[in-house]
Amino acid sequence: MKLARTIGTLTLSRYHPSMQGAKLRCVEVVDDIDRLATEPLGGDTLIAWDLCGSGLGDLVALAEGPEATQPFHPDIKPLDASIVALLDDVSIRGN
Repeated sequence: MKLARTIGTLTLSRYHPSMQGAKLRCVEVVDDIDRLATEPLGGDTLIAWDLCGSGLGDLVALAEGPEATQPFHPDIKPLDASIVALLDDVSIRGN
């Protein structure tokens, strides 16, 4: 699972039938936790299926690969990333 921030919305004019009703978001992956409060975050930009109703600028948890499709099992969805949680706060304790 990765941290990311929503930076946009993707609109489709054609899509696979299993994608009907989907909301797709552009997300930027957090590449360094020390830059969490900065914009841009510096990480990769991905397209993710939004399971949580995120808004622009929200900090989210991102599942990738086979784990991104688990909420839809046994249905098959053609996706590589899903937003699985909205994050209110991130706290990391140093050693």
